[in-house]
Amino acid sequence: MSITTATTRRTVLRGMAATGLVAAAGTTAANAGTGPVRARPRADLPNVVFLSIDDLGWDELGSYGNTFNETPNIDRLAAEGLQFDNAYAAAPLCSPTRAALVTGLYPVRTGITDFLRQEPAASNKYLSPGIPTVPGVLGPRGYVSGLVGKWHLTETYSGAYDQRPGNPFAHGFDEVLVSEQQYIADGDYFHPYFFMPELPAREPGEHLTDRLTTEAVEFITRHRDDPFFLHLSNYAVHTTLHGKPELVAKYAAKPGADQAPNRPQLAAMLECVDDQVGRIAATLEELGLAENTLFLVTSDNGGPYRDANRPLRGGKGELYEGGIRVPLVAHWPGTVAAGRRTAQLTSTIDVLPTALALAGGRPGAEFDGVSLAPVLTDTGEVDRGPMFWVYPHFIGATHPHAAVRHGQFKLVQYLRDGRSELYHLVQDPGETTDLSRPHPAKARQLRALLEAHIAEVDLFPPTPSETAYPTLELDERFDADLSHWTMLPVPTGGPVGTVGVADGQLSVSAEELTHVVLRSEVAPGSDEVALVLDTGAFAEAGTQDTVFVGVAKDADNYLLFRYHNGHKRVGFDLRSKGRLVTAGQEPHGNLDGTVDLTGPGARYAFVLRGHVATAYADQGSGWEFLFTADTGGVLDLGDPTVRAHYRYATSVRLDDGTITLDGVTARRRG
Repeated sequence: MSITTATTRRTVLRGMAATGLVAAAGTTAANAGTGPVRARPRADLPNVVFLSIDDLGWDELGSYGNTFNETPNIDRLAAEGLQFDNAYAAAPLCSPTRAALVTGLYPVRTGITDFLRQEPAASNKYLSPGIPTVPGVLGPRGYVSGLVGKWHLTETYSGAYDQRPGNPFAHGFDEVLVSEQQYIADGDYFHPYFFMPELPAREPGEHLTDRLTTEAVEFITRHRDDPFFLHLSNYAVHTTLHGKPELVAKYAAKPGADQAPNRPQLAAMLECVDDQVGRIAATLEELGLAENTLFLVTSDNGGPYRDANRPLRGGKGELYEGGIRVPLVAHWPGTVAAGRRTAQLTSTIDVLPTALALAGGRPGAEFDGVSLAPVLTDTGEVDRGPMFWVYPHFIGATHPHAAVRHGQFKLVQYLRDGRSELYHLVQDPGETTDLSRPHPAKARQLRALLEAHIAEVDLFPPTPSETAYPTLELDERFDADLSHWTMLPVPTGGPVGTVGVADGQLSVSAEELTHVVLRSEVAPGSDEVALVLDTGAFAEAGTQDTVFVGVAKDADNYLLFRYHNGHKRVGFDLRSKGRLVTAGQEPHGNLDGTVDLTGPGARYAFVLRGHVATAYADQGSGWEFLFTADTGGVLDLGDPTVRAHYRYATSVRLDDGTITLDGVTARRRG
């Protein structure tokens, strides 16, 4: 191992081949916390070890009632410390929860509200180094920051690790050990690890959880004389499950092994994580650090197996309790009293404010989270007010939705139609009985809180209106010829059918597969515009019968929202250099059959804000949110030099009959 002086705020260890350390630290985020930073004696600065278990379910630890899995070390920490019964992940999926952990902010404020995709995806999301994170908050107070394991806060997996946008060194982490160099996908638990191809094993038959444990123990040992914040970020127990064979055999032989919710593979993996907890606790004790270290063990979201979250409803990807309520154990001998359970509401967003408070800072409005120091020390409760979650995406059978918990009540609201459900979580933790009708005042109160939060975080662009978009840029009623429109067959050289204008309608007729893009002469005047297509009559024949609205450069480069009338299906086509980009797209199939644009006054809207476009539909009774398309990695329409090459466009695809369009209108904000 070599030690090299880096041009950063600390000297960091290099030598990836020996330790898995990837690169030197980058710039430090701005300091957070009010008031000047004052030096404190080392003894007054407690360490924080935050150990996350990926996809751990509510009912998978012994201390939370599981009798099949064996977690004696975590159970011991719970018996000797504090166990939370109302702890929540900040999101129902990993990346947004991880963003919340290191920022103390709701995920929506970080721009990361869904799991991040691999590099071919159209988006280019990452946690911006402009947002203060753990190193920038705690570093000025003398803390060393370390990450061992999973990061998953960038979508770039090429180029030098420390040059990738959103990498942990760009946020100022001092050491990053055994963290993914390639996309994680479904995981890999035995060396060689496909997502860390350059990482050599340190022992034959190396298991990933054991390797993370060793790296964490060595980090703690190296920094025994420094205050430190360590995120030990496990890849286990994320699917695909793959435990040590001898442990899998052990659990497979136990009574009930073949009965749900028991899973020998998961139990084997969880036992390795539990051994990890035991080794970390033993290391802290051996080094004399246990009484000066807050040790937290939790999950990044609810478990993917619904039966492992019982009696809670749902699971990973949902804002019902099974997707966001998680185990949380706090251990700190001499400070956190043994054998306590608490009903205190808490969330991932509270970890960084708590660490700052314990370090002598005064966390305030710069965080969404609050300090749990009074709860940990049993000197008081924390009146935190409402807690919010926003998941504006599709995954599995899940539609975009949001939730708020305030006291004993929780409201879940679907973002498309505003439908909401109210639950009393103390009386009904399984969310089986919707109380919206018997308690309308409470439902209105929580709905108002949630809608105010959604408006405050500016989740969606405004729906199309003259008030929101006062500047008219295009108003095409198809009452003249098409000389100011360019017809672009897709693919280039293909048929365009018969295109004409009559009686205030554009018509396209074809007897063979025809896809024609009609590009206007008008470029979007800013990156905040609303383009509305007034649909006309559909062919009601053939297999295509599709209309589009969006922007186009030419037949090989466009972003168009589509509506397929035969399937009542919506989605988008992003074409770049002649290639359709589909990697990473959300599964919009949940919307199939729910959108009908054949009625009077039906409209379809493409609303642009920066590099994200949002689809709204009006089926005759007002605008409804449908989906968003983040294309910043392929087509960044927030960049004026890119946007200047694109024009407002509409399009038709059919293989029989005639489709008509009634008009296209574009308006700009400001």
